[in-house]
Amino acid sequence: MRIVQVPLGNRSYAIKVGDDLLPRLGAECARLKLGRRCAVITDANVGRHHAKAVLKSLAASGFEPVLITVPAGEKSKRVAMVEKCHDQLAAHRLERNSFIVALGGGVVGDLAGFVAATYLRGIPFVQVPTTLLAQVDSSVGGKTGVNLKSGKNLVGAFYQPRLVLCDLDTFRTLPKREYISGLAEVIKYGIIHDAVLFAQLERNLPKLLQRDPATLRDVVARCCEIKADVVGQDETEGGLRAILNFGHTIGHAIENSSGYGKYLHGEAISIGQVAAAKLSHTILGLPSADVARIEKLFVRSGLPVKIRLDAARRKKLFAAMKLDKKVSDGEVKFVLAQKLGKVTWGQRVSSALIEQVLG
Repeated sequence: MRIVQVPLGNRSYAIKVGDDLLPRLGAECARLKLGRRCAVITDANVGRHHAKAVLKSLAASGFEPVLITVPAGEKSKRVAMVEKCHDQLAAHRLERNSFIVALGGGVVGDLAGFVAATYLRGIPFVQVPTTLLAQVDSSVGGKTGVNLKSGKNLVGAFYQPRLVLCDLDTFRTLPKREYISGLAEVIKYGIIHDAVLFAQLERNLPKLLQRDPATLRDVVARCCEIKADVVGQDETEGGLRAILNFGHTIGHAIENSSGYGKYLHGEAISIGQVAAAKLSHTILGLPSADVARIEKLFVRSGLPVKIRLDAARRKKLFAAMKLDKKVSDGEVKFVLAQKLGKVTWGQRVSSALIEQVLG
């Protein structure tokens, strides 16, 4: 097992990465001295595969867990679902020393984290991410929230978990499309922070696509190390943490303007990262050879790198970008790469250039 620490003073916590960790969840929660009552929030797909093991582990360690199941998919990430979860927590009489376990991918983690942040003005929660994307990105760093019709993650809170438990065995039940979607966030870490990791991904991609356990353990742990380092320096995105949004300005707009669910998050930010690489070449001089390497790695991973837009869809996409959380004074700001492993944030990009790279 690999352990990564997220250094946030009295809110610090561990990310534990390894095999066969779900049966250890109860013991790990017992070490945190959490209250006996807890709720496991999951979705219909994940719950079918993993809820039984999680409930059994918690009960064996003396906890009294209840299961809350939400529909699978991005449409559960909304304010109405938060209220439904609150009502169930109240019905089961969870108290301030009770806790929530978020069992699932990014949607469940974001939803359950926001439920925890807002129920009784905040109760503890534990992340048990079951997708590659959630293990390397959304479960770490304390960003929680839900979508509005007008944009992604526009309602939320910074609220740190007490523990992140990444069981690599959960990937066995992960559909191929979901797994490949997670590779987009993995590749992102190489682009924004670690050129050595990027080169390793180029070499080891066949093993990653085969879900080789040893390769996955090292890659997931390295991605978590990078995110932990960034979050430790800038918890609430006052500056440096913005680099984690590379490719996300266009990516989130694609998700929103296409209707949540048509593109998985990783698919949308794959297109967004390739577009951001091309913008980086024009604005910051990112070498064309690096742009080609970036695009090729996404293609080899089986991820989309282009989107076809008619006039109406183009208009919707640009409108969605204007509603992004990273807009300041009505101006869309981008994270762009100077070279592989080094990016800068707060870059102004004209609409004409964005149109150009989207084709």
